[in-house]
Amino acid sequence: MKSAAVFLLIFVLINIVYSNELSQYQDDHPSSGEPSKLNLANKTLEPEENWFEQKLDHFNTINEYIIWKQRYFMNDKFYRHNSDAPIFLTIGGELAISSRWVTMGAWIEFAEHFGALCFHLEHRFYGKSQPRSDLSYENLKYLSSKQALADVANFIESMNQKYSLSCKQKWIVFGGSYPGALAAWAREKYSHLIHGAISSSAPILAKVDFVEYFQVVKASLATHSAQCVEAFGRAFAVIETLLRHEIGRRDLNEKFNTCTPIEDSIANHLDISNFFQKLADNIAGVIQFNNIKRPDANYTIDEVCNVMVNTTIGPPVDRLGVVSGILLEKAKEKCLDYKYEKMLSEMKNISWQSKVANGTRQWTYQTCNEFGFYQTSNNRSDTFGDRFKVDFFIKQCMDIYSESMNATYLERVVAETNRQFGGLNPNTTNVLYVHGSIDPWHAPGLTSTNKPELPTIFIESAPHIVPTCIHRLKPIHHNSPRRVIKSLNIWSSCWVIHI
Repeated sequence: MKSAAVFLLIFVLINIVYSNELSQYQDDHPSSGEPSKLNLANKTLEPEENWFEQKLDHFNTINEYIIWKQRYFMNDKFYRHNSDAPIFLTIGGELAISSRWVTMGAWIEFAEHFGALCFHLEHRFYGKSQPRSDLSYENLKYLSSKQALADVANFIESMNQKYSLSCKQKWIVFGGSYPGALAAWAREKYSHLIHGAISSSAPILAKVDFVEYFQVVKASLATHSAQCVEAFGRAFAVIETLLRHEIGRRDLNEKFNTCTPIEDSIANHLDISNFFQKLADNIAGVIQFNNIKRPDANYTIDEVCNVMVNTTIGPPVDRLGVVSGILLEKAKEKCLDYKYEKMLSEMKNISWQSKVANGTRQWTYQTCNEFGFYQTSNNRSDTFGDRFKVDFFIKQCMDIYSESMNATYLERVVAETNRQFGGLNPNTTNVLYVHGSIDPWHAPGLTSTNKPELPTIFIESAPHIVPTCIHRLKPIHHNSPRRVIKSLNIWSSCWVIHI
């Protein structure tokens, strides 16, 4: 009875905070890489970097004494300093972590009311957490989700000792997208250390040919109108027609502001595949982060569809050219660079100072070595055509890293990932899975279950990484974020209070 009363009090307090934030919605939204700077003056000062001595290889005794420095941030502003206070850990993913994440966001609001100690741990090989001197193929063998999960476990054990944390204090892990999968898997693999997890937009079913991605993109565009989907489909079909004629190719150069004349690449099917894939991928980025206002994707489905259905601009291919130009400008790209060999040259740069060391080379390696997740389009009569099939992506693995990373290799490592973590049938408890219907990454995620110990929340019209920014989403139709907040509060409270 006493714990129920405490639970209700915590639930009411948190719901008041989030209801106020919803009523004060503004256009500045947190992104997946760094939270918004909104009202930063009222928040905790940014914490200093901390460094943790981490093992290079958790599974090989030969390398067990080789260590490196892993970056993390800590926030103890709201910590109760008693044996019942929970510990919150946000797991980093395929980007550098930000100190702001330890002072802002939904999980910090939870921490304030639960009196939690907060940590944010950077993923090995991303940001400043650099286990080896470069990103060579030989060094990347130490980059895997399995090693990253062992990093988390080792970190928790070390923090327990460093800060004399009681065995009664429960660790709750958070993550969104790939880190959302890591959060769920961390609870599964290290349940003796981790009491529960909130897993947002997590793709937990590895798949080589992720054809469902653009199927969801198409369905999400249809939430604006069928005319929008039709316009995109007609535009991509006209591109195919224009490619067959010299005048048409010159027209494409102008419409899409290509960095090099497309007629120079007409015989190079890899260049043409890359051209189509880049056009489609830029559109997909808008859908994936719809209404979140990421700094690098500051447009919405409505905005791009409004262009695509605006007949005064010209035919659909002209409208697609306008959309492409808008997105290039937002990305601060001077032109559309589609040359395959140039892309390979950039991706093969193993220096930590290279452009692709921002996470691109590392994450692509992980897709080639563990997950697949290749966002393909295989049907010429469908919206985005058939120019970027799965073979196009597998060839990149072979060209960038090793010829051994062929189709057979990909199928084997992806099957092993699903065997190891259970795919859509995880053998775990106390994990809350949250997805949005607009987000293409909900397709390989757990969106429904009949297991009460594995609750799911599926939010209509919500985008990627929902809990990260759910308190700043506009209420949409009948499925208000208030209901999601209530569910998040209930499960977080249950994990903290009902041990």
